[in-house]
Amino acid sequence: MTKFSDIILSFFKGIARSRVSLLGAMLTTVTFPFLLGLVIIDSWFHIDNPYFGGFVYMIIGPAFIAGLAMVFIGLFFLKGKEEVRLFTLTYLQEHFADETRFNRVRKLIFLGVLLTSINFVIFGLLGYSGYHYLESNSFCGQFCHTVMNPEYTAYQNSPHSKVHCVDCHIGSGATWFVKSKVSGARQLAAVALDTYPRPIHTPVHGLRPARYTCEECHRPDKFHGDKLNVIDSYEDDENNTHLKTVMLMKIGSAGSGTDKPHGIHWHVAEENTITYKADPNRLTIPEVTLTKADGSSVVFRSEDAADIIEEEGHELEARTMDCIDCHNRPTHIYRDAETAVNEEITKGTIDRTIPYIKQQAMEAVNQKYSSQDDAMAGIENQLRNWYKSNYPNLDVDILDRAIAGTQNAYAMNVFPEMKIEWGTYVNHIGHGEEFDIGCFRCHDGMHESDDGEVISADCTTCHVVLAEDEEEPEILQSLQGE
Repeated sequence: MTKFSDIILSFFKGIARSRVSLLGAMLTTVTFPFLLGLVIIDSWFHIDNPYFGGFVYMIIGPAFIAGLAMVFIGLFFLKGKEEVRLFTLTYLQEHFADETRFNRVRKLIFLGVLLTSINFVIFGLLGYSGYHYLESNSFCGQFCHTVMNPEYTAYQNSPHSKVHCVDCHIGSGATWFVKSKVSGARQLAAVALDTYPRPIHTPVHGLRPARYTCEECHRPDKFHGDKLNVIDSYEDDENNTHLKTVMLMKIGSAGSGTDKPHGIHWHVAEENTITYKADPNRLTIPEVTLTKADGSSVVFRSEDAADIIEEEGHELEARTMDCIDCHNRPTHIYRDAETAVNEEITKGTIDRTIPYIKQQAMEAVNQKYSSQDDAMAGIENQLRNWYKSNYPNLDVDILDRAIAGTQNAYAMNVFPEMKIEWGTYVNHIGHGEEFDIGCFRCHDGMHESDDGEVISADCTTCHVVLAEDEEEPEILQSLQGE
């Protein structure tokens, strides 16, 4: 007659006879209390430290699961199976078929159910908390600190800093979740092997379509009217003269129940489907097709753009236009040097009363530095030495704040370790210099249809400049009732 104590004894003997099971049991026993306690702490207090989460969900959790697997493998497939014959299907069938024997196996059943339930609870907590950890901003932006620090810094300094990374990069549904984790595994391997690119490439082709991410919050058909945009800038003169540019942006609408498509967001209206062909980086667009509501279409081609594509040997990519084609950096925004310094002056971190501070700040941030630490020291030395020589009586506290503001302008946008300099990343909003041609990829006056219709290059198509680089714009005073 087999006693319950015999079953337990056989179980432990089976573990002892198999080195694999023994090692697994030791691993499980050691990790279990730590894992349970840390998962409960994280679930209760929501600890955001990425390395705490990495330790729990990427080291302790897998170690616990591996230990359980090793116990099972050692017991039933290696030497331990000689001692666990009492757990065979034949043994259980005999005891279930005989009512007099059933009572003897109840304890075994209870033990099995208890241990299984405990494991299910652990797995459930581990899976739930681990999922949320892998979806957290701290994991996305801080776990691989050196690699992701530039993007995480730019993200925190951008309009969407309160939106979780996964809301834009993954969205809802299992398909893109799986794709993101497969991609993440490749990226993790690249970090481990130090094969990741510097700078990190913009994921032009890897982002989910905007209609499943951006348009979950931003409905193009509900953007109405115009927007007044006031741009502050400062001269390089002694007084850091404050200039303002006032523009009326024709935001328009993609159409709604009360409005027809017009303005900038006409481009993404359902009635006007725009497709185009471009090089892999979507910087050169030789062909644009407009399909109208009645089904007719117009094809605009630029011979110059087509020649560039042919010379570079690129294969054309066909794409339907959406939000990302203009808002290609809705967050992770890197400012150019002029904009970054102007923003610090506007915020007051750089005091405009300091003579020539705009000029000197620009000169300091545009130097070449080997690292951010080197940049912080270089910016401070340059500003402090220049003002010591030229304005020795300048208030030290005011200068210290200006130095900190200038350092911040650099630190938020330039990362020499990752080979990110001013202007490394292209932003298609508007039209800057060199590669930041934005609107002019299509609105260059050179895309022409077979009937002679040309995609307009007229600036007033999208905005009206009401004042440009003026000290006290009259239009702004009128609008403010002054």
